[in-house]
Amino acid sequence: MSRTTTLLWSLAGLLFIALAGVAAYKALPILNPELGAVAALDENCDLRAGPCFSKVAGGRVSFAIKTEGIPLVKPLELEVKLDGIEASKVEVDFIGLGMEMGFNRPQLEAKGSGLYTGTGMLPVCIRVAMEWEARVLITTADGLIAAPFRFITAKDGAALPGRSQ
Repeated sequence: MSRTTTLLWSLAGLLFIALAGVAAYKALPILNPELGAVAALDENCDLRAGPCFSKVAGGRVSFAIKTEGIPLVKPLELEVKLDGIEASKVEVDFIGLGMEMGFNRPQLEAKGSGLYTGTGMLPVCIRVAMEWEARVLITTADGLIAAPFRFITAKDGAALPGRSQ
């Protein structure tokens, strides 16, 4: 290889690294938003039995996955109700605990009176049972509020850990 070719490849590599760095810098706030307030996790929450509730920032958040059984790779009907919290946007960030499952954050549609609904979907998982956190992200004039809710999914026909079928 000639010296000019080596120099051009080196410059192209440096340009690629610079562009990747700028892209990562721009994407970081989207992937890991700065939270103003975080609600306490309710360990007794069972989203299969009905909605769960959390108190945060002087208000209350209710979250429900209305689709029975919380299946994988099928549309999930999501519902958030806010009481005492004025939101400009509500999203649900699905996070796989113990295994990276990628970016999965559907935005819910405002229906009025603090009600937000929408559809989400959990990806397929190689594990028989998987623990998830549905982090309800509420954008307010005072900043971003997060309310975490945990649940477990199981492949078709598999029993949930700690439960009989």
